[in-house]
Amino acid sequence: MNKPVYTLSHLAEKIDARVEGDDQLTVSGLATLQNAKETELSFLANPVYEKYLSDTEAGAVILTEAAAEAYSGNKLIHENPYQAYAELSHLWAFSSTRQVQSTEIHASAVVDESANLGQGVRVGPGAVIEPGAVIGDNVQLGANVYIGQDSQVGEGTLVYANVSIYHGVTIGPHCILHSGVVVGSDGFGFSPGPKGWTKIEQLGGVVVGAKVEIGANTTIDRGALDNTMIGNGVILDNQIQIAHNVVIGDGCAIAACSAIAGSTTLGKNVIVGGASGIAGHLHIADGVHITAMTMVIKSLNEPGVYSSGTGVQPNDKWRKSIARLRQLDKMAGRISALEKQLKQRGEG
Repeated sequence: MNKPVYTLSHLAEKIDARVEGDDQLTVSGLATLQNAKETELSFLANPVYEKYLSDTEAGAVILTEAAAEAYSGNKLIHENPYQAYAELSHLWAFSSTRQVQSTEIHASAVVDESANLGQGVRVGPGAVIEPGAVIGDNVQLGANVYIGQDSQVGEGTLVYANVSIYHGVTIGPHCILHSGVVVGSDGFGFSPGPKGWTKIEQLGGVVVGAKVEIGANTTIDRGALDNTMIGNGVILDNQIQIAHNVVIGDGCAIAACSAIAGSTTLGKNVIVGGASGIAGHLHIADGVHITAMTMVIKSLNEPGVYSSGTGVQPNDKWRKSIARLRQLDKMAGRISALEKQLKQRGEG
């Protein structure tokens, strides 16, 4: 497949940048400073990689005004090279993100006659669309996608292969669901009794907003009574578990292998680092940033950066640190007793 080719002047216009050098130079892709060829465009966003700038073979580099002084080659000047790179990456995206297959509805797909499909819908081989489902215009459903009864998928949404959307789920417009995603599975609801666990039927659904991206093998459980809610512009990484009745506000970003227990609410623009765990029935305020591998066991009512756990150490030092950590309770008791003695002596 031939990659599209663009002049620097065209790219500069796309991202509102300024060209310094040959504005008619053509590039056919994006690459890192270390690996870029003369036909490719690179960028410098992190000072850690500045050491590669002098030796890069890139045809041109996206740089800030300040960083451009140290580079004599062709360059695109932009105030935020990382954002510029993000915008330009869409020009070279693999074509399968634009089109699932060449025919509108594959012969092996099973589409119930009561389902409502909009214009330009593409349905891949082996896909199943149940009764009462509503599929918006220009939706793309990959191979073996399952859309449950009375669920809705908004216009322009891309659903990759092997995604399961259960009954009574609403997916907003212009979303991306990667392979293995499950939306609307039962929440973990059981009541203990004399005969063991009694299953609580999960009677709510899931509502996903607009322009949400859900990573591979992430699961979002349906609500017990009310809906589980995912706001607009949320980005979810791979292998995340979102339990029943969780509410995630607009613009949140959650990294891989994190888990959020039931009925917890995240405000707007919350960032959750990878492998973090958030207990149930909590409130996380707007603008909170939770760093990787943090365990949240109480509500965070003020914006800011929150962490737990310990940083990495050589194993022998870590073992000593843990041994001392286990002694903290006894040490605290001894310190309290000493303070009490000193206070009594002072009073005497």
